[in-house]
Amino acid sequence: MARRSPIAALVAAAVLALTGCAGETPLPGVPVATSDTVSTATISTEAPAGGSAPKAAAFNPFADGTQTEVGGREVIGNPTIEQVMLAGPLPEMAIGSPNAPVTIIKYASLTCPYCRQFQLQTFPELKRTYIDTGKVRFILREFPIGFQSGAATVALRCAPPEKYFDLYTKFMAQQNVWVSQEVRLDPIFKVASQVGMTREQFDACRQNQSMISGLQWVKERGRTLGVIGTPNFFVNGRLIKTQLGMKEIRDLVEPVLAGVPSASIPR
Repeated sequence: MARRSPIAALVAAAVLALTGCAGETPLPGVPVATSDTVSTATISTEAPAGGSAPKAAAFNPFADGTQTEVGGREVIGNPTIEQVMLAGPLPEMAIGSPNAPVTIIKYASLTCPYCRQFQLQTFPELKRTYIDTGKVRFILREFPIGFQSGAATVALRCAPPEKYFDLYTKFMAQQNVWVSQEVRLDPIFKVASQVGMTREQFDACRQNQSMISGLQWVKERGRTLGVIGTPNFFVNGRLIKTQLGMKEIRDLVEPVLAGVPSASIPR
């Protein structure tokens, strides 16, 4: 089997970084990636199999081409739990007991390498230890950064709700296969087809303007709450703009389970 050269590996890593994520105050040894800014990626005009060339606006509502003045956007300082939990036009994608004492919300971009790291390395233990035991409710909110991430996010929301998290994990695990600076629909569809999505369903998703508008709302609401990139988290209403490992999660969750007042938890 042919092995990828060191140069090819570096190129792949650079593509992930350019199309990926951002955060503040990273953990020791974790570099900061790109921020939530307008992507310079180009859109492929190659038509998907069996159809004509798609229009970018139909499937990629997240390029922010008309919103370059970030400073003019309203941001809520220290939002309340009620403001953080405000329901939007789309159903929340959540797992775990609605009555769990702790709610963790993750804002994620499908092209973010740190989101991938969290999903593959941290999330399985988080699920076993806290979600499956009824101690944590986990909500995933879409915050796509870049054209390719926007296109994949639309496909992700088209999956049946019971397959949403399965497809999310597949997108994360296979980032090196489908992520690029150009919008390439075929590699995205190949991942989506692994949960039973047909090409007809995939193409129809990109025309679902109601869902696309809902996804736009989710991202804009995240920005209003202070989310600046991915992964960003809310833990019982507290915004954390960095990657979380199990140690950090335990430090945040265990005091709540022990009944320690939130004001006494170190920030």
